Amino acid sequence: MKLVDEKVKIDCVEKTILNYLMEDARKPILEIARSMGISGAAIHQRLRKLEKSGLIEGSRLVINPRLLGYTTQAFVGVYLDKAVNSPVTIKKLEEIPEVVECHYTTGNWSIFIKMLCKNNEHLMTVLNKDIQAIDGVSRTETFISLDQQIQRQIKV
Repeated sequence: MKLVDEKVKIDCVEKTILNYLMEDARKPILEIARSMGISGAAIHQRLRKLEKSGLIEGSRLVINPRLLGYTTQAFVGVYLDKAVNSPVTIKKLEEIPEVVECHYTTGNWSIFIKMLCKNNEHLMTVLNKDIQAIDGVSRTETFISLDQQIQRQIKV
């Protein structure tokens, strides 16, 4: 691994390690090492360098929200009275647990968020009582996802 033009360049060994761990972050390092024919210490050393470079941001446990009753996934474009209200609005959006992603965007909306709600009624309540009540939010535009077709990380 080396840094070129502010980008991390990885070799085929590092790509293989990353692909194993992106598929299953709990895969034992020694199992990866055996399958690649290198030592576990070499894998650990490369992973430390990749973490230090910032390429690896951590590992996560992924929960299926449907099994917790969150069956409605929605995307909401948030219109602001003024763009300068964005930092305050984002802080308020952070306080709403149903908001799981927030993006400052170009185009029609100032902010675009992803929400998980238990059902459409729950979504409507959060929109009306929480999001649209934030000072500076002039209106919202909501899109309900019927089914997620693709979910993946970028390939290495």
